[in-house]
Amino acid sequence: MKIEVHSPSIKRKEMDAVLTVLVEEKIGPGEQSQRLIQTAKDHFSFDYCLALRSPVTALSLALAVMRDAAGGGGEAAGGRGVLVSALSPRYYAPVIADAGLTPVFCDVDPASALVTPETIRAALAALETAGGSAVCIVVHQTLGLLPDMPAICELGLPVIEDCSLSYGSLLAERKAGSFGELSILGLEERDMLTAGGGALLFAMERRNASVLRRFAALPPEYGLPDMNAAMALIQLREAARNAEKRAEIGRLYTDAALRAGRHRLLAHTDASVYNHYAFPLALENGAKEVYAYAKKKEIGVENAFENTLASDNILPEAGCIHAKSLAMRTVRFPLYSRIDKSSAERVAKLIQTLP
Repeated sequence: MKIEVHSPSIKRKEMDAVLTVLVEEKIGPGEQSQRLIQTAKDHFSFDYCLALRSPVTALSLALAVMRDAAGGGGEAAGGRGVLVSALSPRYYAPVIADAGLTPVFCDVDPASALVTPETIRAALAALETAGGSAVCIVVHQTLGLLPDMPAICELGLPVIEDCSLSYGSLLAERKAGSFGELSILGLEERDMLTAGGGALLFAMERRNASVLRRFAALPPEYGLPDMNAAMALIQLREAARNAEKRAEIGRLYTDAALRAGRHRLLAHTDASVYNHYAFPLALENGAKEVYAYAKKKEIGVENAFENTLASDNILPEAGCIHAKSLAMRTVRFPLYSRIDKSSAERVAKLIQTLP
């Protein structure tokens, strides 16, 4: 039986929670969404939060806040730019454009696949040379790994932090999602926590929360339906237990990869604790042979950056060379809390014997 590369790990508890909402016929934004906000506040200790129908809406509102705070300037030449990693989700580009802003692509460190202060400065310098100005940076935490957030915040750019994949990761004992002026926690199918769709947009500090409160009276069509919120509530409550299982599987895979020594693990600092969102390997060569080998073993393997800006052919021809290279040769293996021991051992054996 094939082991799929991804599973949202929906269990009976999530199903029962959704069914209860359906039976009560209260599926639109309401009580469950407010419970979700309160439960999330216990984790993040934020000042204010909006539960929204989509991460697209969350990013759009966050950009509106940053754009208005930045005021005018830069429109005539290089434009008003939003800095993003070239390995950010594909939907970033159209949302940024719809906000009347210009996406500015930052390359990544080849060892970690993360933006660094140096790659951000290089992108910023190019923007300013073209006569543009930066409104903010959106830091998507690639595959759940945390870049040097304190150093990025010290650059002086307003930061929107996207912790959709990094929920549960830590950096110097600080939680992912606690660094940005505004933070987005996506709840889509492939996010760390899923509600089948939706997002939380929150502000850690009161000065930023006061700006977010202007959206408190948004029409209900913007809000997260209770049907989705009920599922997300269970995911939040089960997150610690699921994280332990993911970590155990991640250690098994890491040992296998280190024994093989052929392909490279993505690096992360000793000061960080990884949530094991995924198990990626940067392959020594192209991925075609690895896909064929995994298919023969009936184990799902996919491009780790399949749905990113770098995979969408919208990056400038020159630049972002490390992101482009990683996007072509980094693959991910099945890692989720529902994998049983025998299946995890099959995947570990595959990793150890990859061509």
